[in-house]
Amino acid sequence: MEYRNLGRTGLKVSPLCLGAMMFGSWGNPDHEDSIRIIHRALDAGINFVDTANGYSEGESEVIVGKALKGKREGTVLATKVWAPVGESPNQRGLSRKAIQEQVENSLRRLDTDVIDLYQIHRPDPTTPMEETLSTLSDLVRQGKVRYLGLSTNHYAGEALWEKRFAAWEIVETLWLSDRHGWERFVSLQPPYSILRRVMEAEHFPMALKFGIANIVWSPLEGGWLSGKYRRGAGNPKDSQRAEKWVGDIDNPKFQRRLDIVEKLLPLAEAKGVPLARFANAWALRHPAVTSAIIGPRTLEQLEDSLQALDVQITDEDARQIDGLVPPGTSAL
Repeated sequence: MEYRNLGRTGLKVSPLCLGAMMFGSWGNPDHEDSIRIIHRALDAGINFVDTANGYSEGESEVIVGKALKGKREGTVLATKVWAPVGESPNQRGLSRKAIQEQVENSLRRLDTDVIDLYQIHRPDPTTPMEETLSTLSDLVRQGKVRYLGLSTNHYAGEALWEKRFAAWEIVETLWLSDRHGWERFVSLQPPYSILRRVMEAEHFPMALKFGIANIVWSPLEGGWLSGKYRRGAGNPKDSQRAEKWVGDIDNPKFQRRLDIVEKLLPLAEAKGVPLARFANAWALRHPAVTSAIIGPRTLEQLEDSLQALDVQITDEDARQIDGLVPPGTSAL
């Protein structure tokens, strides 16, 4: 395993980051099985684990905390803040009150004294960025957090998880930090996959210029690039995500991605690897990508993801993919 610096920091992280969103009621509710998956990832050399205060209503953080008992020192632990955690309007967002309360809750659930990378899950347009940045900076100086990051979607919709940080807004946070002597954001967690390449247009060039690490999420695009959704095969309904988030794969909105999957499968087959392994390897190919988040629900899924590091994506492979989904565009 070759480790990489997280942006311009001295922190070393593995090119694969273990995402814990599927540990808990959203994916694998078996705590002991989830812990076995985490331990296998650590044994394989992954030193980077990412979760959030809102995953399975905090259950994911509890599972991660249990798994890292006795293994915390060698692990880079990341979590996030924003998600609604109660009915009160102050139990969400990025106000000083919300952040201070939620970091304490995350530390308790994770059973740790310090979080290595604390990330804003989405923008909060109701709170001035100055309030958020100054509060986060205080957490670093208090020793509760070591580094700060952001997470974003690629488009701006009305729903909570459809909010995004524009590239210029991220640059503005760097300016505010420099102006006030606050801690800077050192990383960005954006969506990125063969099907969703929007971040290549502005965010990746910005990140390369300012030394911000990209920890990309959903390189398999919620299972679409695993090969399990095929035209005429129907929904396998093998997970809550498949049943509730995808549903009817014959929906017209899915037809373009189904077409692309059918054209990607021969590229993966030519290398003798599953499509999921091929797609993870492709996501790591971009020079702006520091680490790709894998989100296994089972040990088998983890084992396949680990082998992505052995797959070489050639210039010809990349050229053919560019023809299917041009750089800077989305097929979703």
